[in-house]
Amino acid sequence: MLQRPKPTDSEADILKEQQEFIKSGGLSAASVFRRPDKRRGEAGGDAEDAHTGHNEESQRDVVTIEDLPDELPSLTPAPPKKSRFKNSRVTFEDEDAGVTLDRHDTHITGNKHISRYYSLERDTTSIPITLPEVTGMAFPKVLHRSASSTQDPFPAMGRKKSIFAYQIAAQRLKEGKLPLHLASQTPQNPKPSEQNLPPQRNMDIDLSNLPVSISRLVSGQGLGGPNSSDETKRIHRENQDKLLAMSQSEILEEQNKLLYQLDPRLVEFVRSRRADSSACKHPEGKSREGSVHFSSGSSSSGVPSSKLKDVTMAEEEVSPQSAKTDLPVRPQKEWVHMDQVEPDKLEWMGNLPAPRKTRTKQAMQARFDFNGSLIPPTEDLPTHLGLHHHGEEPERAGYSLQELFLLSRSQLIQQRTLALSTLGNILSKARAGEYHSTLKGSILSTLLDAGLIFLLRFALDDGVEGVMAATVHALRALVVCTEDEECLDLTFSWFRGLASFPLLPSKEEEEEDDKSLDDILKETAKEKEARKTDYDVARQDIVKGLLRMKLLPRLRYILEVVRPSPRVVQDILEVLIRIARHSSSSATEVLDCPRLMETVMSEFLPTCWTTPSLPFPQSVYGLPLACAMKLLRILATSGRHACARLLNSFGVRERLSRLLSVEPSELLLEPREALRITTESYRMWAVAAGYGQACDLYIDLYPALVRALQSFHRTLAPSDPLLQPQLQRVLALLSLLTQVTHTAGCHQELQIGMVSSAGDECPPPPPVSWGHVTGLPAPLLGHLKSFVKALDHPEQRDISVILMPAYLLYFAAFYRQLSKQNCFQPVETLHELEQLTSGVLIPVISHSVLQDLIKNLKSSSVVCSDKSSQVHPDTSPSLPGLACPGWRDRPGLMVSSSPFPLLTGLMLLMETIAGIHKGLTCKFTGLLVSEPVIVYLRTISEATPALSYSQAWLLHHEHHLIYLLLRLAYRSVPIEAQVAKHAPLYHEVALVLLPWLLPGNENLAHDLLSTLIFSKDFISESHSGGPEAIELSELKLREEASRHTSPSLQTMGALLREACKNLPSIRGCFLTHLAHMESSVLVSQNTLLGRSPWIKTHLLPELTGPILPLDWPFLPLVSLYEKTGVSCGGGLVVDELPHGALQSVTQCLQWLLVLEVWREETLKVILPVAKLARLSCVFLCSSDLFLEKPIQNLTWSLYRLLTRPSRLDSLDLNIPPPGLASFQDLYSALLTQYEAVSFGDRLFGCWILLPLQRKFSTPMRLAVFGEHLGILRSLGVTPDQLSIAMERFTSPPEDSLPLVRLYFRSLVTGSLKPCWCPVLYVVALAHVNSFVFCQDAAAQEVDAVRQNMLRKIYYMTNEVLKNHLLLFRQAKQDSKLGFDTYAQLPPIRAKHLENVLGLQNGTCNDRREDR
Repeated sequence: MLQRPKPTDSEADILKEQQEFIKSGGLSAASVFRRPDKRRGEAGGDAEDAHTGHNEESQRDVVTIEDLPDELPSLTPAPPKKSRFKNSRVTFEDEDAGVTLDRHDTHITGNKHISRYYSLERDTTSIPITLPEVTGMAFPKVLHRSASSTQDPFPAMGRKKSIFAYQIAAQRLKEGKLPLHLASQTPQNPKPSEQNLPPQRNMDIDLSNLPVSISRLVSGQGLGGPNSSDETKRIHRENQDKLLAMSQSEILEEQNKLLYQLDPRLVEFVRSRRADSSACKHPEGKSREGSVHFSSGSSSSGVPSSKLKDVTMAEEEVSPQSAKTDLPVRPQKEWVHMDQVEPDKLEWMGNLPAPRKTRTKQAMQARFDFNGSLIPPTEDLPTHLGLHHHGEEPERAGYSLQELFLLSRSQLIQQRTLALSTLGNILSKARAGEYHSTLKGSILSTLLDAGLIFLLRFALDDGVEGVMAATVHALRALVVCTEDEECLDLTFSWFRGLASFPLLPSKEEEEEDDKSLDDILKETAKEKEARKTDYDVARQDIVKGLLRMKLLPRLRYILEVVRPSPRVVQDILEVLIRIARHSSSSATEVLDCPRLMETVMSEFLPTCWTTPSLPFPQSVYGLPLACAMKLLRILATSGRHACARLLNSFGVRERLSRLLSVEPSELLLEPREALRITTESYRMWAVAAGYGQACDLYIDLYPALVRALQSFHRTLAPSDPLLQPQLQRVLALLSLLTQVTHTAGCHQELQIGMVSSAGDECPPPPPVSWGHVTGLPAPLLGHLKSFVKALDHPEQRDISVILMPAYLLYFAAFYRQLSKQNCFQPVETLHELEQLTSGVLIPVISHSVLQDLIKNLKSSSVVCSDKSSQVHPDTSPSLPGLACPGWRDRPGLMVSSSPFPLLTGLMLLMETIAGIHKGLTCKFTGLLVSEPVIVYLRTISEATPALSYSQAWLLHHEHHLIYLLLRLAYRSVPIEAQVAKHAPLYHEVALVLLPWLLPGNENLAHDLLSTLIFSKDFISESHSGGPEAIELSELKLREEASRHTSPSLQTMGALLREACKNLPSIRGCFLTHLAHMESSVLVSQNTLLGRSPWIKTHLLPELTGPILPLDWPFLPLVSLYEKTGVSCGGGLVVDELPHGALQSVTQCLQWLLVLEVWREETLKVILPVAKLARLSCVFLCSSDLFLEKPIQNLTWSLYRLLTRPSRLDSLDLNIPPPGLASFQDLYSALLTQYEAVSFGDRLFGCWILLPLQRKFSTPMRLAVFGEHLGILRSLGVTPDQLSIAMERFTSPPEDSLPLVRLYFRSLVTGSLKPCWCPVLYVVALAHVNSFVFCQDAAAQEVDAVRQNMLRKIYYMTNEVLKNHLLLFRQAKQDSKLGFDTYAQLPPIRAKHLENVLGLQNGTCNDRREDR
């Protein structure tokens, strides 16, 4: 039985089975029949025989299968199909049909055959090797079509040629040869049989002398055998024999078939081979007999010069429009769709225009290179840098922000990566402030407004690792500032360096639309936040917007799954650190992100690892990173609960033991990285110890800590390249010991509290007690003394200055806690303090190094710094920063020449010692009275620093130093006369510092109010003849004034004397009104005193502003107004004043009087309009409070001080007072209150008249003469009681026409009389008089009102008012009427009056004549 062929069968097996099948005579499974071709008009099977001109083999075979097999056939290659046109084509014997088909396939899908076409390599073993021609150019000249189109050697071909073909033809013309398509043309006329041939497709054959050499077409290169050349010759001889055996007509017939059947490109190829061989054999252009020419009737031996000229002219013909325009290319006639030339679309093909050579004042678009550097518009950069690939401004190098945004969303990976990387570099330079002086506007704000946050977030989801890396780099450049982090790390070991402000944007006051709703219907803060869109959230807070867009899970995925390069890992960790610094809620989100912290702990803080083979390994996975430990520290700073989670749930305790139990050199890490991670481990432990946590590690690792302390002096060498990391490690260890000492000092208190708490909540005592830390001071004191001695050695001086502050802070903490212990022995402790003072403090204070540092106090101060010299980094309100870029290049608290770290440590230790041993206070007073300190304090008393995030963290440290200086002054003034001389200066500094203190320093404010500010010792004027001097100075003023119906100024001295006696009561009054800050004061006190178990977080409160307002001296008065004043119908209704309100207001006014007289400079920070508005509360709090005699006397004195000429010049009522929309609203309430309860009080009347000066706004005067005209009957203040010059009310003349009309109406109607309101009567007379007699050019309406008003005055029946209005001269306060009058009208005014009256008479006479 026959079987199907198997895949393993060979060709011989298949042929054998085929023969057996034929011999058997069985029926085949498929039958063959001819299907008629409808396109050829065939009807059936017989039609095929009738059809001529086709071979039977060219017909199609249609196969029908009777029955299909049950099993699928094997996948063996099927035999190739036969083509019906195969036999009618002309082929060469050595040419592959498949290759020919692929070469003829011009469809776009034919490109898939290119690889197969070139997959067969030529055999080049027999081809001779020719060296290239030696030229003077390093590289071949690049050919452009525009350059070759002007010498087209193929003008008559009608087809486009390649650049290479153009170049070859031009080279042949240059050498005196003909182009290939012209070299083959014959001069004979075509025969009749050739007339029907298409152009360039007839051939002239001369067979008289056929060559016997090798063929021009068949080269034999594809044969590859050893006898390939012999085979080629044999084929060539057979072809020649066939040609010789054919007649001329047969040859022409075959020629016609070839021309019709062959591809034109193949014909051109044959011609070129013939022309090349002819040119090589006959360089002079002589034709050879017997050669074959592809021609169109022209001569084969040459072309006439006229023909070449015609060719050149045809080539140079262009459209008239393009000939007139300087185009980069010249369009040719044969170019498709170039009939109408569009020069604008061809400009891009030309050369780049030259960049601008001169500068211009016009703003230009900023362009950047790939490094983020700004490229000047005049700079001409080469194009190979890749900075000219843009459409706009092609002559300028670089990319604009818009183009980078476009490229960042490109489909090409390289473009996305390059754009994102460039944006990251631009952001880094913008955050550093490099564009501040060159660019207009903010780069950062522009990018954020354009949607940079969303662009980066979308790009972070890219699946390409390179794009991810560039995006992470750009994100880090946006949210992280390296200099900020560096400065925060350097200040970690400073006094209260663990504390830091959360980097939250300032909250914008949003208008609440639901004020009218009930409390139940109002939305909560979470509901409002959830209702906001991502754009709104990101616009207000970038970090919060990123968290809302699920940034943390994406970063976790990159770290866990992608496992990127070390740089990307570092960038991600820094981004997480910045997010954790944002707020405690953001830190909690980082902790709660699934598998994020687990990935960080397992991959970047492992408990065991192998030594990396390279200093900079290709992957940091499995190695401990200092940045990862820093992330844990920042997270722990957010709160004690987060710190406890890290220690107990994430295994941080084990990591600390692993990293700190050995020396850094034994950690199997690169030396610098080992020092950095050890430093961060100490800092992390210090933060935990600041909560009273992880103190059991102190007991376990005590030998390692002692060993580390003993090794410091051996490792600290000035020439060591690792000196700075080693110094930071020492400082971090000292910070740890300081925090452990604070915690150990609380052990006894907590133990007693736990016993006596009786069920109340009390923190458990820490595992470390005071006995565990008593052995530390001895070695540390030895270190400190060695550092003091090292100050005399220049090579060791800088190291001593850096390390001494941490040692001083440790001893301050130790002795502060020692005084609270039961084991405290006063005698021994006092002796130790005396030795410490004489052996350390006095030598340091008197050393020239400290004296030189103190001279830099003013230049290093943030309060005294010049704002114009500061660097202005590019920041955004939604992404606050610390403005630290460039901190090394400018004076400040952080530089090495700054005295603040060392001086703060000294002052804290001296304050602690003075609190225990008061006899040593006098030894420290020399520092207080030194000239640099006095100059620094005097500059502070005159400074007005601006509050911002960029300065708050530095002001936080500087305020500590100022406070410590004041504390030492408070202890020294009573006992040292030299210090007492500067008591007023210290008092001024305390008054200035109080409203500067930031959140977290409430305890400092409470201590200043309790001690120094209300101390009589610091108000030396109170007991050195100050009140008497005031009385004597006022006697002269009394002699100048003829009479005063108001309280005399000489009573001010008595009021001041009484106020100084009541200073303790005044202090109690203010402390009572600040009782709402008690909880904040206790929290701040716990932090300041180092009560670790009670500290909830090391994050300072949110920076919303100073803890006290600038106008805090008015606080009791404003508080009373808020409690008692109730708006009701435009007036104020008060049922009853609270108990003690009168005394509270009296004490507040007394304190204001003291400050206005003796501390006027300290109140300059309060706007004059704010002072006036706050004092107005005296009249608005109650209906009769201002009538009380103490209030009257004090308010009169303050009124006299506020109405001095210098104060009035600075008063501007157009500025809204703090807390009010405008002063005009307050003035309307004052007018209403005056009408209701004033009873004609002169003091209240002066308060009403003060805002009516001419320099202030007109609406307040309109309110008096329009809405509140009734007060004119009771406003009986005389000009001399007013104590304000009348010229301030009458000059310049009033320019408001409605107000002048109201003035005139009130005078004419009798609403305003001199006996009722003398001051405003004079004011109205002055303005009406100047208005009616004004002859300046004015509008027609104004001029008509002037004439009408003047005529009414002239015909007025009230002679007294008429004379006052016409004869008014000027205001005069000491006059009986308050003004002077003319005896008669001046000639100019009289003439003007006559003209006005004459005009009226003339008008009347004309009317009579008309009648």
